[in-house]
Amino acid sequence: MTDAHALHPRLEEALQMGRIAIESTEPVVENGRFAAKAIIGQPVTVTSRIFADGHDQLAASVCWRARGEESWRRARLKLLGNDHWSGQFTPTQVAAHEFRIEAWWDVFESYRYELSKKHAAGVPIGVELEEGRLHLQRAAERAQGETRAMLDDLLHRLQMAHLEDERVSLLLAQETAAVMADADPREHCSHSPIFALEVERTRAQFASWYELFPRSETDDPNRHGTLRDVIKRLPAIRDMGFDVLYFPPIHPIGRSFRKGPNNSLEAGPNDPGSPYAIGSEDGGHDAIHPQLGTHEDFRALVAAAAEHGLEIALDFAIQCSQDHPWLKEHPGWFSWRPDGTIKYAENPPKKYQDIVNVDFYAEDAMPDLWLALRDVVWHWVEQGVKIFRVDNPHTKPLPFWEWLIADIRERDADVMFLSEAFTRPAMMARLGKVGFSQSYTYFTWRNSKAELSEYFSELNEAPLRDCYRPNFFVNTPDINPFFLQDSGRAGFLIRAALATMGSGLWGMYSGFELCEAAAIPGKEEYLDSEKYQIRPRDYHAPGNIVAEIAQLNRIRRQNPALQTHLGFQPYLAWNDNIFYFGKRTEDRSNFILVAISLDPHHPQEAHFELPLWELGLRDDAHTQGEDLMNGHRWTWYGKTQWMHIDPAHLPFGIWRLTAAPVDPDLK
Repeated sequence: MTDAHALHPRLEEALQMGRIAIESTEPVVENGRFAAKAIIGQPVTVTSRIFADGHDQLAASVCWRARGEESWRRARLKLLGNDHWSGQFTPTQVAAHEFRIEAWWDVFESYRYELSKKHAAGVPIGVELEEGRLHLQRAAERAQGETRAMLDDLLHRLQMAHLEDERVSLLLAQETAAVMADADPREHCSHSPIFALEVERTRAQFASWYELFPRSETDDPNRHGTLRDVIKRLPAIRDMGFDVLYFPPIHPIGRSFRKGPNNSLEAGPNDPGSPYAIGSEDGGHDAIHPQLGTHEDFRALVAAAAEHGLEIALDFAIQCSQDHPWLKEHPGWFSWRPDGTIKYAENPPKKYQDIVNVDFYAEDAMPDLWLALRDVVWHWVEQGVKIFRVDNPHTKPLPFWEWLIADIRERDADVMFLSEAFTRPAMMARLGKVGFSQSYTYFTWRNSKAELSEYFSELNEAPLRDCYRPNFFVNTPDINPFFLQDSGRAGFLIRAALATMGSGLWGMYSGFELCEAAAIPGKEEYLDSEKYQIRPRDYHAPGNIVAEIAQLNRIRRQNPALQTHLGFQPYLAWNDNIFYFGKRTEDRSNFILVAISLDPHHPQEAHFELPLWELGLRDDAHTQGEDLMNGHRWTWYGKTQWMHIDPAHLPFGIWRLTAAPVDPDLK
């Protein structure tokens, strides 16, 4: 026989449980283990499935606050149907936030529902009217201020109403429902767990990156460019529409095993070496290569860039040359072979004798190495840097990144990190979850219509939608995509259009605007790579696409729908060589249509559908189109249209779609 006393602890637990189920809340990452991403000043849409026993009406709110605040702010959720609720709140500061859902029995709304049904059915409602008066009276007794005054007024009006219909109308009025909601005692209130939300500044979601090697800002391959030389380039970079200027490592470069041109193992006395072989007798990660300049020069560059609306981003590469001061000062931070030689980096068949990696979990490295790397980042923050592109973060421990990013952002919430990880999907997503604001992507290798549509859609869906912001780099010093190697000027325009229209974040490495494509045969690598030599450029060379890039960036700034990777929707174009899609704001007030020919060599044409249904229009409606590349305007008639794209002219079209005004003569 069961001991009744043994049931008491379990019974006590059940008696304390909330009666209302709150499930499937979004945006939530890994059940709340990590923070979902948000942007200051942009609404956060929260959804949840909420239900309970019985048929009484429920009410729900989303509660939010910056982490560390005591009080919650609230916004009511709306029932969409079938137990699905939705609402929004807008964070107003860059900081770590948290939110939760609360739900309760809406006693007065349940009463209103029953009253309306009985009144419509014509059954006697004398008792129900008295019940309504008591609801108002009890609410008035617990209310204060303006709410109390409004309830007292409602009670007075209810008392003065002699006709039954007048009293029913008053009790069912939206005005009455609103003031009763303010005074609601929230009976049987249940709460969801508290979920994390990381609110960042706008540039975490919308930015155009331009990458260059400062040492190549020279007109003579025998003269090393300087940070002061970069200042001269700022107006041109600004005029192309970029707002982030990113440098590969600017630190001293080691001489031991220095690489020569095209990654050769032998370097001449004047070869500059790879900037990723960080560290020499001139210093390590907190120093500047002497030929580039000084910290004073760097701060002057940061200030000059800011005057042009540009923000400097630095590379954070956790690797050392064999001349890095840390090898002598902290040998226990590195891995050594049994013969006493240091273990250098390898990616067979490639060997990187000029680079050695730290050992994060070496006995002597914990926690000193971790703290030293954190201090490197903070050193550059103090020099005015708030954006870091992190080299190969997937080869470093995830716990390290989760700690370092949180530590830095607690000191300065404006700091952002871009993950340069081309690896397995789960690892790329996890880096976004542990705190990276932006991420390199597989975009570089998505070329067909099916590949692009599938990938863009995936980035718009959970879980990536809430934890991963894609930065569509079209090329990098390490990656010269096969598509660009033989597609000519049109191919560069195609990739620029895909990147700028596909995501709020995109980037290009200098030389892209000149359509540089020379490659090592059979490899996605640049011939005469700038990683190993100085590369002066004529940025006005014939065939450049500077004007087109500037216009694409201008279009992005003028259209909110293009300032995020979200809002993507593929549409029908009856040609597999034309990638046709829409980017639109949630309220459809900004609706952009993009058609890009994926064939850089031949003209393409297709019939296509205008998404009139998304604007609530009939299939025969009139709409207006505007070509955002040239300003031409026209009227479309009906849903099915036709396009012709010639890569010799421009391999894409970008159109703003709006509903045509109604002709008053046709009303």
